[in-house]
Amino acid sequence: MTRAKLFPIASALLFLAPTAVFARQTRETRSPSNPGAGERRVAARLALSAVPAVGPVRIDGNFDEAFWANAPEAGDFVQSEPREGQPASERTVVRIAYDADNLYIAAYMYDADPQGIVVNDIRKDFATDDQDNFAIILDTFADRRNGYVFLTNPGGARADQQSANEGREVNKSWDAVWNVKTRRTEEGWTAEMSIPFRALRFADARETGIAADGDDQGMTWGVNFSRRIRRRNEVDYWAPVPRTYAITRVSLAGELSGLPRAAGGRDLRIKPYIAGRTVRETGGGSFNGTGDVGFDLKYGVTEALTLDVTANPDFAQVEVDEQQVNLTQFSQFFPEKREFFLENSGVFYVGDAARNNRAFQPPTPDEDLLLFFSRRIGLTHSGREIPILGGARVTGRAGGLLVGAMTAQTRAAEGQPATNYSVLRLRRNVFRSGDVGGVFMMRQNTDDGGDYNRVWGGDLNLRLPGETDWSTYVIGSSTPGIASGQYAWRTSLNHEGNFYHGKAGIMVIGEGFNDDLGYYRRTGINKWFLDTGLRPRLESLRRVGIREMHPHVVWDYFTDLDGGRVAMKLHTGYTFFLDNGGFSELSYNPRFESIESPLTLHPDAPALPAGRYDWDEWMLRVNSDPSRIVSVTLSGTAGGLWGGTQKAISGTLTIKPGYKFRTSLGLQRTDASLDAPVGDFVRTIWTARSNYSFNTNMFVDAFAQYDPDTKQFNTNIRLNVIHHPLSDLFIVYNEQRITDGVNVNPGRSIILKVTQMVAF
Repeated sequence: MTRAKLFPIASALLFLAPTAVFARQTRETRSPSNPGAGERRVAARLALSAVPAVGPVRIDGNFDEAFWANAPEAGDFVQSEPREGQPASERTVVRIAYDADNLYIAAYMYDADPQGIVVNDIRKDFATDDQDNFAIILDTFADRRNGYVFLTNPGGARADQQSANEGREVNKSWDAVWNVKTRRTEEGWTAEMSIPFRALRFADARETGIAADGDDQGMTWGVNFSRRIRRRNEVDYWAPVPRTYAITRVSLAGELSGLPRAAGGRDLRIKPYIAGRTVRETGGGSFNGTGDVGFDLKYGVTEALTLDVTANPDFAQVEVDEQQVNLTQFSQFFPEKREFFLENSGVFYVGDAARNNRAFQPPTPDEDLLLFFSRRIGLTHSGREIPILGGARVTGRAGGLLVGAMTAQTRAAEGQPATNYSVLRLRRNVFRSGDVGGVFMMRQNTDDGGDYNRVWGGDLNLRLPGETDWSTYVIGSSTPGIASGQYAWRTSLNHEGNFYHGKAGIMVIGEGFNDDLGYYRRTGINKWFLDTGLRPRLESLRRVGIREMHPHVVWDYFTDLDGGRVAMKLHTGYTFFLDNGGFSELSYNPRFESIESPLTLHPDAPALPAGRYDWDEWMLRVNSDPSRIVSVTLSGTAGGLWGGTQKAISGTLTIKPGYKFRTSLGLQRTDASLDAPVGDFVRTIWTARSNYSFNTNMFVDAFAQYDPDTKQFNTNIRLNVIHHPLSDLFIVYNEQRITDGVNVNPGRSIILKVTQMVAF
């Protein structure tokens, strides 16, 4: 083995070994014999009873209705961060009630220092990690796998999410009609929620097979509550959750009993829209006006199955893609932002769990093979829209299966024929928190029956003893004109513990594999991957503000199908997580890339010749406390690049003078010096972003990007008014300006869109 190959391994051992010797792992949990007031234990799980809400209920955060005084309380919250298993530093009390239509939650977050409460945002689906907040998860099928999450902060902001497979898939774009009011007091803050039963999907007591105290007339759901106290960077739970995980770990949740069996409805919702726009293309001479109408429909086919239909959908309100300095041989990966494709998107996900589930985030997609990538529908690879005639989606449960089915039809546009895209995903729970499933995807040219692509396969995910998971899938494809190699498979073993985490596996993609509904970079490769590290917490470091160290390695090694090296990305890092939520990381990153055709890295520089390139990078990352008025994210890279050298910097300065306004300025800059014929060049992108919230139902966002290499300045400004629940007014202004001194008319568009949700 060469010295170059030995160095990353040796450096990883040097990082990991001292910490393993001196670190000590402790685990403490709430004593089963000491539940909070009003709680009881059912099969070692905390349990809480809901009470009937007698008389009218006013959602105002005051809890002055008489029934609240008789409702059992959930209390004695336990820390997940910073000291797992210890009592929460502040008292939290939660009560639950119900009537024929709604579930009511009353939460009192006591605080000895109310002036220290942090509120940074009141937008819909606000960021949860940089401010105080309260959350509830409802496992309405009592399957200890899936749930609905509702969050609020002291400013009364609302956020709602769907979680599947205990956080393996988190859908932050799911929206429900619900209400919350908060109130600041001398003793802390309160939150009072009203969640309509019709906004949820659930089975009655006969289907769940669970009933409290033998009462077969009621339902029992899984439930948990969390509270974040931001000034201490503290996270507390009612039913204890290890710091490795988040509230989505519903297998650890408590139980909510006493709910009426017949509480739900079919929830028929129709949301028509009308939109008008006037557009002038960059360099054009005049504006062209157009108008569109369409609608979205949602219907609860059964208590557990939902139908969504869209006709002539319009995505004018979606924020533009954020460009990055890209010096790789691959196109940039842009996340999906369109509402129709985001909702219930986790149902169609095929892959393993995220390594770290501690945040309310979905798994980071494996960009080397993301089997279902919805941006392939209705968008070109360059991001230009292809009109969608309509689409339909069925998601939920039927016959013991988790079902996801979707179809969408596009028009002929942008050089693409009229095309149908369809996906079918089935999954069944097996064993302890495991599941087995299948997937079928198809792209079909509707004018040419011989132009198609079909992808099918199966997957298995099992939770093994000792916080370990095994995930695997096998996929085949069929495309006319491709004779062989139409396969892909992946398997990985993942351990997620408080002190040690580790993931290792292999992915193989055949030379002829083709997935027109997926995202991937290479075919004909083996990918060997390793992601492992330690998370020691030392009292000696806590005294200087360091909560956790994280020596780790993330290694990806690619070969062709004959074993020849194709690429290598080795990341060996040491991270320090601070008590205030900031962190710093130093890493060493050897790289190898093989390119088969010339690569353009800068519009004014000659192309990089095809060949094989080795280089090493050093990177330093520093993030300050994101909850402060002024915060900074900064990274610097020095070392090699494509056989030459580079100095790169990337950072964002964010200012939040109050919870209504925030603004940020970002810079990405790489100064490269490569061998001939490329030579020296600089790539730079500036970004600026501002948000202002008039209240919890009215927001304005402004986003600007400038690329000095292409002399393009792009602006996107969006006003969103939620005039009724799930009903919006959008006014969007876009501009693209060329700043190279040539007299070219800037491209501009103004869009007005109004939606109105009608429920039956």
